[in-house]
Amino acid sequence: MLSEVNLSKKIDKNEYKLKIKPLKTELEIFQRTIQKHKISVIILMEGWEAAGKGTAIKKIIEPLDPRNFNVFSGTIPTEVDRRYPFLKRYWDNIPKDGEILILNKSWYSDIYSDAYNGGLSDEEIEKRIESVNTFERQLADNRTIILKFFLHISKKKQSERFEELRSDENTLWKVSKKDLKQNEKYQKYFKKIDELLLKTNTPYARWNVIPSEQNDYAVLEMYKIITAQLKRAVECVESGEALYDNHEVENERGLHPNIVVKPILKNYPVLSDIDLTLSMDKTEYNKKLDKLQKRLEYLHSVIYNRKIPVIIIYEGWDAAGKGGNIKRVSEALDPRGYVVNPIAAPDREELAHHYLWRFWRRLPKDGHIAIFDRSWYGRVMVERIEGFCTENEWKRAYREMNEFEAELRRWGAVIVKFWVDVDKDEQLKRFKEREENPQKRWKITDEDWRNREKWELYESAVDEMFRRTTTEVAEWTVLESNDKLYARIKALEVIISAIEKNLSE
Repeated sequence: MLSEVNLSKKIDKNEYKLKIKPLKTELEIFQRTIQKHKISVIILMEGWEAAGKGTAIKKIIEPLDPRNFNVFSGTIPTEVDRRYPFLKRYWDNIPKDGEILILNKSWYSDIYSDAYNGGLSDEEIEKRIESVNTFERQLADNRTIILKFFLHISKKKQSERFEELRSDENTLWKVSKKDLKQNEKYQKYFKKIDELLLKTNTPYARWNVIPSEQNDYAVLEMYKIITAQLKRAVECVESGEALYDNHEVENERGLHPNIVVKPILKNYPVLSDIDLTLSMDKTEYNKKLDKLQKRLEYLHSVIYNRKIPVIIIYEGWDAAGKGGNIKRVSEALDPRGYVVNPIAAPDREELAHHYLWRFWRRLPKDGHIAIFDRSWYGRVMVERIEGFCTENEWKRAYREMNEFEAELRRWGAVIVKFWVDVDKDEQLKRFKEREENPQKRWKITDEDWRNREKWELYESAVDEMFRRTTTEVAEWTVLESNDKLYARIKALEVIISAIEKNLSE
């Protein structure tokens, strides 16, 4: 891509002034229009050092209302950043519906910075590229316009700009040894960057390589592209058309053939096959509970030392015993090294973002444990059944959740997914017990009764969830919880087994 760019392109100063003025007006209008239609925009600025990224950003934001855009500068990841998946800090900063995010360096800088400094193997680079392509597609599917710019200059022009900056003591600090190294090994960087651009040039997030030897020409070209893309996005939304062409076809199991996860397992749970008569007497329970909790306590220290994150997900019927199950797990853990995330209905801020945003923000640091009392799977259960998302949104969520979990596993996380199961009669019995007990009455709500009326719909949705999201990286385990004691012991055994398997790999 880089070799095809004509770097000699320039524009007369007067012509620039004449052409930029109406484009600025257009951008100002489009900012208000995309806010109205809740279209998010990410303008991603990459390029050679001294190519003029800062100048370009300054020019682009001139006509924008500062209340509806943010500029995020991608800096070298901190030690804390490196304790999470490398995309987390970017997920944390994705724009809300209707807002614009301008990235001065991005996830791409992270990739080639680590790659060129010997921090990533070729295999790790390919995995990051997969992760980035998936990330950008998920955002694009959620009505985010991604505009990627690479500001291109020659080795000679970069050297000249470095010399100019270094000649003034007030700008000398802007040129680092790392920058000089980039110029010295320009051809090596050129090849690697070109490969990266080609591998990440997708229908939903295309690269725009901008000749940037003259700042005015570069800025004008970016204005043209930004306004044209925003105009097209608004027209698509207003006409009901897709923002980009997606020709992927699902197979007979409703799965995309090129999904970037380990294979979907053929053996997945089916609720009608679950044996809910399984039980355990109190004596055996107490004996096993003590032994298993001590083992989990020890393993918590091991994963902390080895910096292995653990993510435990609890889904299940209302009154199935999730809370009591979580309590027996958390009792064995060091309180400084775990967190329980009770997931309720999304608030206004969460609704204004991609639905996975609030879960990325709750991920544990490496060596820590995160327990989710309900999770992202609400998208294909309560949100699906109650109409809180569109059919297209919940259908594509299976793929997105599989990709999310594949990314977590790639990071090194142990993932345990539980469905806490009871039959309809047992649930009714527990509902009535809660209503009759003043200390437990707060646990039963009108919503619980409404959900019970839709038992068959939920049962069908759960079975589909099992079928489409039981993968090698994140299998579903059903906890037979008509007997809560049995379910608690089984949960501890599964968690311990999953951690021990990871430690032996």
